[in-house]
Amino acid sequence: MRNTFAYKYNRGMRTATAALLAITLGTASCSKFTELAPKNAYPSESVFKDPATIELAVNGMYSTAAIGSYNDDYTVGRGYPFGSAAIEQDEMRGEDMINLQAFYEFTYKATYSPTSANNVQMWVNLYALINQANTLIDGVRTAAKNGVITEAKAGQIEGEARFLRALAHHEALIHYSRPYADGAGSQVGVPYRDLPVSTPEQIQAAMKIGRGTVKEDYTKMLADLDYAETHMAASAPAFTIAKATKGAAIALKTRIKLHMGDWKGVIDEATKLGADQGGTFVSPVQGFKLTESPDGPFLKADQNTESIFSIANNAVTNPGTNGALASMFGPAELKGRGLVATSPALFNATFWAADDLRREKLQFKQTLKVDGKPSQNYYFNYKYRDYLNKSDWAPVIRYAEVLLNAAEAYARLGNNAQSFKLFSAVRNRSLLPTSPNIITAPPADMIQAVLNERRVEFAGEGRRWPDIHRLALDAQYGTSGIPAKILPTELKADGSNYNAVTRPVTEAKYSGFAYSHYRFLWPLPATEIASNPTLKNAQNPNY
Repeated sequence: MRNTFAYKYNRGMRTATAALLAITLGTASCSKFTELAPKNAYPSESVFKDPATIELAVNGMYSTAAIGSYNDDYTVGRGYPFGSAAIEQDEMRGEDMINLQAFYEFTYKATYSPTSANNVQMWVNLYALINQANTLIDGVRTAAKNGVITEAKAGQIEGEARFLRALAHHEALIHYSRPYADGAGSQVGVPYRDLPVSTPEQIQAAMKIGRGTVKEDYTKMLADLDYAETHMAASAPAFTIAKATKGAAIALKTRIKLHMGDWKGVIDEATKLGADQGGTFVSPVQGFKLTESPDGPFLKADQNTESIFSIANNAVTNPGTNGALASMFGPAELKGRGLVATSPALFNATFWAADDLRREKLQFKQTLKVDGKPSQNYYFNYKYRDYLNKSDWAPVIRYAEVLLNAAEAYARLGNNAQSFKLFSAVRNRSLLPTSPNIITAPPADMIQAVLNERRVEFAGEGRRWPDIHRLALDAQYGTSGIPAKILPTELKADGSNYNAVTRPVTEAKYSGFAYSHYRFLWPLPATEIASNPTLKNAQNPNY
């Protein structure tokens, strides 16, 4: 029976006997977690008495991370919280892509409210995933004590759950809280929920968890990832890229410590994955290395050397037309929806070499014509290409990010030589050996060079807003808030706004918002504020 009080308290949480705290189960086949059938709810006490159903529950946790729900409907996927929605929202909060239609208007223009769908659904689905992870952690601990599974197996599963719990809390922080740099983490954070919500006692305990501070959240995230690193295997028995591993935990720590400005910490973690090497970088853990071509991680998303952790999709289980990466980023000419295009602000940037292979391999120029004349002649991100089956995997973290995280940290500490090696490894694979744009010595501003490279390398992967967020108070390298953006009405139908040679400047006429403006943060959902007494007076200011 549904616990209606718990449901009203937080739609994103699931009760142990119904949709709120359900352990997501699928068919008897669990070789691929993307083959899950529509979700069924088993009481948790039944799930954790059998190794097979425990495995299905683990698969269900990954499915929740991939697809989530929309308005409580778990049959309608939108890619919350770590499928397509997370990537698209993080891009639309930045300036390197341009919103062409109404779908992301609230996000792009920062006109969201406590009831607008995208920010509400992100919160709901992040905490649904967190709660599912907590339920798994609690359940496998009990299962190990009862001899259902080994302690080692329980530790592996708990490590995977803790990885996703840390990942989810961090995503919440970059949208609903100020960055770590603001007061060394002293600003208000998000509720770090680390217990399952099923019984009335657990519900009451969960409702007592307040927002705390950003620093407290970061401390708990790192504790989760330290546990995961220690207890998870270096590689999973199957679908390594789509399941959390030891290497994934280390990689995520490089990202989190980058957000903390802990440069030495970034280097320490990245060194475990080989970032202290020279020229060619290969991770001692799991053998991660850059693919030869910049499109390698996307052409074979399920089996490549560079992807450390991705969200899997297939033709049967995916976020659907309204959430699939190919649909959102793809042009109408290729049967996409044409919702989001690369902005001239990035395409024409002087730091993006004209002969960079990422222009040829990872950008697509739509050339539709109306009455013989070009129409909607934009450039679109071409990393995701399965417009029919919508099976493109959503990248969460790649080895290229680990290298650039370390490159920035080295540059921040004055070691430009090592920073340049890491930077060059990523940049030069996108240039032919004869390219005149190959740089042979560290540029005058190594930090800026790395930050520029991040914008090109991770375009369309949702990394722009996290960088804007963490650097907002950086007087030299930050944007000082939400940057100004180009509107589609400023683009000419003939495509002349885009030119990597002449690099015309298109004025960004939609004004940004200063860091001090309340719209720098997303509001907490109105339902959460109304239902949770602890958060009643904890809404972000001015909402």
